[in-house]
Amino acid sequence: MTSTADPLLPDAPEIPPTRYDAWRARLAADPLLHRRLSWIAPLVITLFGALLRVWNLNHPRAVVFDETYYVKDSWTQWVLGYAATWPEDADTRLAAGETDFFTTDPSFVVHPPLGKYLIGAGMALFGPDSTFGWRVAVAVAGTAAVLLVYLIAKQLSGSIAFASIAGGLMAIDGLAIVMSRVAILDIILTAFVLLGFWFILFDRRRHLDRLAAVIVARSGPVTAESLPWSRWGPMLWNRPWLVAAGVAFGAASAVKWSGAWVLAAFGIYTVVTDALARRRLGVHFWPVDAVRQGVASFLLLVPVALVVYLASWAGWLATDGGYGRQAVDGDPASGWLSWVPLSLQNLWNYHQTIYASTATITTAHPYASPAWQWPLLIRPTSMYAGNTADGVDGCASAHGCIEVLYSMPNPLIWWGGIAASLWLVYRFAVARSWRYGVVLVGLGATYLPWLLYSERTIFQFYTVLMLPFLILALTFTLREIAGARHAEANRRRSGQRVVLTVLVVVTLLSAFWYPLWSAMRVPYEFYWLHAWMRSWI
Repeated sequence: MTSTADPLLPDAPEIPPTRYDAWRARLAADPLLHRRLSWIAPLVITLFGALLRVWNLNHPRAVVFDETYYVKDSWTQWVLGYAATWPEDADTRLAAGETDFFTTDPSFVVHPPLGKYLIGAGMALFGPDSTFGWRVAVAVAGTAAVLLVYLIAKQLSGSIAFASIAGGLMAIDGLAIVMSRVAILDIILTAFVLLGFWFILFDRRRHLDRLAAVIVARSGPVTAESLPWSRWGPMLWNRPWLVAAGVAFGAASAVKWSGAWVLAAFGIYTVVTDALARRRLGVHFWPVDAVRQGVASFLLLVPVALVVYLASWAGWLATDGGYGRQAVDGDPASGWLSWVPLSLQNLWNYHQTIYASTATITTAHPYASPAWQWPLLIRPTSMYAGNTADGVDGCASAHGCIEVLYSMPNPLIWWGGIAASLWLVYRFAVARSWRYGVVLVGLGATYLPWLLYSERTIFQFYTVLMLPFLILALTFTLREIAGARHAEANRRRSGQRVVLTVLVVVTLLSAFWYPLWSAMRVPYEFYWLHAWMRSWI
């Protein structure tokens, strides 16, 4: 056969690698540079996230939104061991620096104590009369959430660039920033959930490696003595990362009960992951075998979470003044439950009261947003607004000036994350990647249960718990757009340009919105530029 190539024509010019690909090749060839960057990147991203959260944290000098509950409950819980009531004018007096006028009468609170202890610790450290002290605990939790998103993304991908994008998006997102600047519980819940998720990833890798090693070691010649055991896999108890996840998820549940949904979801995930691994490794009775290991996993994960949860109620249990502390003393349980200590009977009764109260909250609120609206970003929550007239205190605008704390996510991160999550569902169905699956488990656990409460008064800012999983989904999508490693150079160059453009636009949007995320004084004209939808602002 004669070749059709013309030997007189020059070879096609070699396409140079993209700048990112060249940088990545250099990084792979220089272990010292890789090692330095592996700690410099998360340090810089975390410090930048901390700056956005801590800068001017003491402003506004006012009780903001639900701080009216959590600041007061946190301080009395820190001092008395239980939440107590305050006089009617408490918000004004607290903002003026007065702190010692609370009563010893119990206050009915609907969330467990741990988050309020952390807020109370900040108040004890910096002073209960300091708005910085009120909010420092949530700022620390929000900063920790940025670092944890980076570490989780690094664990999922092994890539510094991938982890830097995910952590960077968490650092500059408005919802994450605002929830780190207001003394309420949701960002503390988010930090503990992310910590538990990180531990689950460690446990998955270690457990599956050990499971495979044990089964492979058993795969020698089958004898009469080994035959009964050759059809079964090992039952592994040494899983310290699973125990650590139980501690973290127990702490999350001790901040808000919605942490228990995540505990349950990832508990099921560990059992299913183990079952599928046993099937792939050829365990004959893998379904029953997985049930055996599932019992062990349950005992490693759930009891320790329960212990942490109960420990958060230590102040309430150790004192007599808390709400409902003696509610069933006159009518204790009888029969087979009579052995339960009265303190725990009272605690169980209190929990029943809390659930009955919260499950039926249907009070109208101007910023209420049912869960079906959350993906559409219809009604974000305004947490604070202060007005200044033209010519007063430096305001130079004919329409006056305004200061706002608006729990608004970066719109491109939010809507991009929602679209990316739908793409991730498709990709998981096609590729069966465990990385996609574990992110979807976290997203489902933090969103789907809220759809069961269609009539309850709930708010868009609850979605700060969803946000890290949306960011991970978005980062996976951006990686796909950037092009696979084996793709041709032109494909990767165009894809990487698209990703860079998206990241630049996201950053500019965050800069545009940051004044409304940090209560900076701005002219009303600038404020109105953010009303992209009639239901915003």
